[in-house]
Amino acid sequence: MSHKLQVGEMKEVYLIDKDIWGHFNYIFSSKSKNSTTYKFVLVKSLLENLYNVNERLELTYDSLFSSFAKIYWNLVIHHNLNQINMTGKKAEVQKILHDIQAKYQLPQTLVFDKLSHEVQIDVITKVKRKCKLNVMGALYGDTGSTIYDFDNKTEMIRINPAFYSFMQRFQRVLNYLTNYQLALFLEKFNDQGDTTNLLLKVENVSKRASLDQFYYLLTSLYKGNCFYCGKLIKKKESAHVDHFIPWSFVQADQIWNLVIACKSCNLSKNDKLADDRYLSSLIDRNMGILETDLVHRSDMKVYSERKLTDLYKYSIDNGFTDFWAPKKIII
Repeated sequence: MSHKLQVGEMKEVYLIDKDIWGHFNYIFSSKSKNSTTYKFVLVKSLLENLYNVNERLELTYDSLFSSFAKIYWNLVIHHNLNQINMTGKKAEVQKILHDIQAKYQLPQTLVFDKLSHEVQIDVITKVKRKCKLNVMGALYGDTGSTIYDFDNKTEMIRINPAFYSFMQRFQRVLNYLTNYQLALFLEKFNDQGDTTNLLLKVENVSKRASLDQFYYLLTSLYKGNCFYCGKLIKKKESAHVDHFIPWSFVQADQIWNLVIACKSCNLSKNDKLADDRYLSSLIDRNMGILETDLVHRSDMKVYSERKLTDLYKYSIDNGFTDFWAPKKIII
């Protein structure tokens, strides 16, 4: 049984888009055994971590299960949603999270990013320890052993280049399909709203509650000016941390994709893609980061200029074609 595997070796077969669509269609179909939401959350976590891989397309379990644990905390604790298809039963990850909630006496209102660092590490460690035993092999098996190599001992996966390219090019639609299938599953086994309401919850479970930590890091790289229009921002209340490539596409918070913007620019840009002249400016900004102590951050360790330019290109391929630039630029 593939879900019990501790090590999985990727089959080196030639895959075209049609083949890979077939694998994802199988995962989302009734043919795949989905007694819990594990596979959907793992796919969602993989999509969130596409740009956290190294040059060999390797991804650590720490990165993968940080996303996995965060999604589950927000679904299980914050939204109180059951994750298994059996009445009166709880999925193993639910039991883990409820035990941690009781241990620290945490209110249901706390989203994952509001937890202390100590509690976050406890959640990630315990979820990773339990879920890697059944989750990694299950998705591997559903794709005919083609999606990735995985090793539960070294806690590392290596994504198939064909799958990696496919997930970049179709990231937006795969995110939507995964969120929709997750919402459909939750609707069947929960009494808290219809698919539309559940979909809104699912789409936002990864969103960070606050970007304040990035504000203080980023302001050290600027002279108090808006990245886009150049306006001097005198008060913190007027400064916004903006995802250069929209969060709705990236769905991750990496410092190399974050800038300080004035309120006017941030609200005007909204979910649009900034004109490519700003891509060059961001590449230059990130070169500066690489010369500071911030180079040791985990998100900067996997950064490259090519990764950022690829992300910009793939965001256009995924439909972000409404380009934006401020109406007024201050020199």
